[in-house]
Amino acid sequence: MATKISPLMVLPPLIFAAFGILAFVGLGREGANDLESVFEGKPHPAMTDMALPGYDAVTPDMLASGNVTLVNFWASWCPPCRAEHPRLLEMQAEGLDIIGVNFKDQEAQAQKYLSEDGNPFKAVAFDPAGRTAIEWGVTGPPETFILDGDGVVLFKFVGPLVGSDYEQRFMPALENALKAAQ
Repeated sequence: MATKISPLMVLPPLIFAAFGILAFVGLGREGANDLESVFEGKPHPAMTDMALPGYDAVTPDMLASGNVTLVNFWASWCPPCRAEHPRLLEMQAEGLDIIGVNFKDQEAQAQKYLSEDGNPFKAVAFDPAGRTAIEWGVTGPPETFILDGDGVVLFKFVGPLVGSDYEQRFMPALENALKAAQ
């Protein structure tokens, strides 16, 4: 005596298996972890003129200074931001212009962080509501943008400036930008 299996019993596992295969194939494709910026190749988005008190405000001339400039979105409450901070200080010491955008933070905590750990920034924009971050397409700190001398976004890097991803993706993009600026 054969038992009849209803197609409705087989359909859910087949659908689940199909989604599993699609997810596996999608995650395995090249560049699956890359978050492309819609701003790459375009002029930088708007920047708040509000400065973190005690620090210089960001001016339009700073973002199109004729030099390669980094724009780094950070917060004092962000552990990956703290992990990348020594590298930002090194980059500043090497002569790179770095603009900081303090993102969804408390004024006093941000000021304390920079006074205790050092200030790698030429100027520090203060974005407590995250409006500037939205304009730039920032999903969460830290995120760093490379701008050419005219203020055009060349590259967006999501995550801290440490580790193999930083070495394999960010550094080549920065080196290319610096070579092109010469």
